Amino acid sequence: MSQIQQPHPPHQSRPAVERFYAQGRVLQGLRAGLDLLQRHAPLQAARLALRLFDTPLPPRLLQPRPSMAPWQGLTLPFETRRLQLWHRPDGAKRPRVLLLHGWGGQAAQMRGLAQACWDAGLSPHVLDWPAHGRSSGTRTDIAQWQRALQVLTVEQGPWLGIAAHSIGALAAAHGVARGLPVQRLALLACSAPPRMLLEGFVASFGLGLAVRDRLRQALEARARPGLAGFEPAWLGQHLQLPVLLVHDRQDRAAPAACSEALAAALPRARLQLTDGLGHRRLLDDAAVQRQVATWLAEAAQADKT
Repeated sequence: MSQIQQPHPPHQSRPAVERFYAQGRVLQGLRAGLDLLQRHAPLQAARLALRLFDTPLPPRLLQPRPSMAPWQGLTLPFETRRLQLWHRPDGAKRPRVLLLHGWGGQAAQMRGLAQACWDAGLSPHVLDWPAHGRSSGTRTDIAQWQRALQVLTVEQGPWLGIAAHSIGALAAAHGVARGLPVQRLALLACSAPPRMLLEGFVASFGLGLAVRDRLRQALEARARPGLAGFEPAWLGQHLQLPVLLVHDRQDRAAPAACSEALAAALPRARLQLTDGLGHRRLLDDAAVQRQVATWLAEAAQADKT
């Protein structure tokens, strides 16, 4: 286990969520509407709040779609939707690794890391999560992401390892803890668990106890084994493989305390803290890309010895 500094108080992640939902006139209008609705119809307010909680922002249809060349798209049926996976057909004989972006992101954010993995002798497969990038849908949740991981692994795996960012990192950690077969994990800017994200969401919209409790009940019903399964304590009991955590000290979207707490709970964690990269530029840093690619490729080398 890595030697780390004392974690910052976990409640520091709440202002980041509140800042996110404070942006834009549309969200300000939604806050005003939810405030009015919860006073007169709390059940309807909870339903509207849940729809908003499940909606990635900014919506995928409003995001630019940069080219993924030389990676080619592969469309996979999933539930009533389709998943978009990116890969290189000429890497069929290489060990496969899965790269996962975060909430509100898209596969294109992982191109630099994908290239680093390719240069390390791996075959990276980059996923657009449901309701993100070129996958279909407008709403999703972390429970659906778990199902997507299972389907993807059956159809395109097995994976030597997984590298994932933000909420995608949390989803990957939970999936592996529940039995998804991989040899190594790399978690970049891992987010706070859903319990804390919900607290920040509720605070940002000024939602009352009645609406908050209905939201929590809905999220608990979806997740197995409940929201506790995304907490560091639960993950620490169920993740026994080597895990690399990379996080920037100046990350304002998911404070470094998130990875510090998780590293402290995991038996085989290595924590690397950076400075000045923030939440998303961490993915574009060449040194970080090489470190993650090397970490994953080491598992392939171990298989050969």
